[in-house]
Amino acid sequence: MTNKKIRVLITKPGIDGHWRGGIVVARALRDAGMELIFGGFQNIDQIVESAIHEDVDVIGMSIHSGAHMAYTRQLFERLKEKGVENDFLVILGGVIPVNDFPRLKGLGVANIFGPGTITKDIVDFITNNIES
Repeated sequence: MTNKKIRVLITKPGIDGHWRGGIVVARALRDAGMELIFGGFQNIDQIVESAIHEDVDVIGMSIHSGAHMAYTRQLFERLKEKGVENDFLVILGGVIPVNDFPRLKGLGVANIFGPGTITKDIVDFITNNIES
């Protein structure tokens, strides 16, 4: 067992302009002792490259544009192309319809956190799902 800090990439695919949720989550994860890489606005290829380059454990995407299915599908396609589809815990946040949760999880998303989620629940989920 190592004492390696959990490394998390928080990013926004596209440019939907809504930052608040991602920043609140990033601060909560940082305050919980995780190392944060804040990617800002990135396209899917940049997200994958950042995740690999930064050697993160978690990819967290904040999506408010309604393009969550397309972005998530593209993310997992690129991860598979790079041979790293099983290397990251992928979580989503944003205004994502509950009816889409099963399809997103079917693509490989570990969990989806919507508006009003208690940040401790996100911290606990990541902590409980990343092997130390």
